[in-house]
Amino acid sequence: MEQHTIIWRHVEIEITYTPEKWIVVDHIELRTKNKAALPVTETGYRSHYVDVGTVTHYGGVVAFVTAWLDHEAERTGWSNDQLSLF
Repeated sequence: MEQHTIIWRHVEIEITYTPEKWIVVDHIELRTKNKAALPVTETGYRSHYVDVGTVTHYGGVVAFVTAWLDHEAERTGWSNDQLSLF
């Protein structure tokens, strides 16, 4: 298991990566400080499974998560300027 902390667009994200979980998939968990929303989660938490080798193909979990977040932000027009109603 690997753990990393990154700052993506001013949001602190804790990444937990477990390669070959149950032998068949790689598991990624994202947690944001103060439950800040991301383009892949409104709650600040996301559990995500990918095929074994996908993360390695991207050059590691930090590179994979950064590319994933950038892609989803562009696809959805997400901005961390968005305000919560609650």
